[in-house]
Amino acid sequence: MRYKAVWTTERGLRHQRSVVAAAPDLLDLVVLRAPDRQALRRHLAEATYWISERSGTIDADLIAAAPHLELIQRLGSLWYDIDLQAVQRAGVTVCYQPVPGAIRVAEHVVLQILALDRNLREAEAIAREASPAWGEGQRTDEDTFAYNWSGRRGIEGLWQRTIGILGFGEIGAELARRLQGWGCRVRYNKRHRLPAQVEDRLSIAYAEVGTLAGESDYLVNLLPYSLQTDGMLDTAFFQSMKAGAVLVSCGSGSVIDERALAEAVHSGHLAGAALDTYEWEPIRADNPLLPLARVGCNVLLTPHIAAGAPAQGQDRSDDYANIVNHIQGRPLRYRLV
Repeated sequence: MRYKAVWTTERGLRHQRSVVAAAPDLLDLVVLRAPDRQALRRHLAEATYWISERSGTIDADLIAAAPHLELIQRLGSLWYDIDLQAVQRAGVTVCYQPVPGAIRVAEHVVLQILALDRNLREAEAIAREASPAWGEGQRTDEDTFAYNWSGRRGIEGLWQRTIGILGFGEIGAELARRLQGWGCRVRYNKRHRLPAQVEDRLSIAYAEVGTLAGESDYLVNLLPYSLQTDGMLDTAFFQSMKAGAVLVSCGSGSVIDERALAEAVHSGHLAGAALDTYEWEPIRADNPLLPLARVGCNVLLTPHIAAGAPAQGQDRSDDYANIVNHIQGRPLRYRLV
């Protein structure tokens, strides 16, 4: 027996091909990128399963258009846009599933922020050099030590600081969860503001882009690529950022004007930058941030590894695990209703 499954997403062709390749043989899969309601209703009419990557609200009208629907699988940890009451009335099961890659990127962003705050590359170089210029070493005990023997400045930490997240999806949500308990203020911006209960749950507050840039001590770029975001972080944007702030980026590389960013760091307006993605990948030798990193500026560059490189590689079959479990009558993971 075969089952029709609809996969809705806002992601591009490369992603779509990977999910089609991983689909179990028992599914007739249709992948729809940001479909209009009419097209979506047409495909849902015969669907047994719906895999959703947050491409539009799942409301009572769409549920009514899917009389054969048995399971909605939300890929991600946010489900505020699913009408759970309507789903429950229709007898449809809903599960969510955290995205491992998003979690790993969020962890990498925390690493970037802390590394810039400590100016880690310079601090490590000082320790490795073991220069006698800092004075004669003494064996340490409880009263004998040389705290900050190299006279580092500007190490503030995250407590009571403001972290702005520009572009807030699954990675932003996972980052916000990891910053809870650090005593910092987390602000965010996205095209459509989150419901108040989601903001409360994640301990975040909405801000317009200009406010986010002007008030953030650490600004995190998580914007995806689009014609609207291409080169959006330019000279004017960096000048609007708070003096002494740092930029951390795991969003699309082409969102950033890298030459403008290099100038903002070189001038001292920004205290540093950490990037994992670039306009050209692999990174080109003429990238304007490379000279700054090489001379010891507070610039941290990593080779697009934030999502990790797990031993098993990228396995998209796990996205279908709950559907297979449902077909085979096994327990479901992360069930909501």
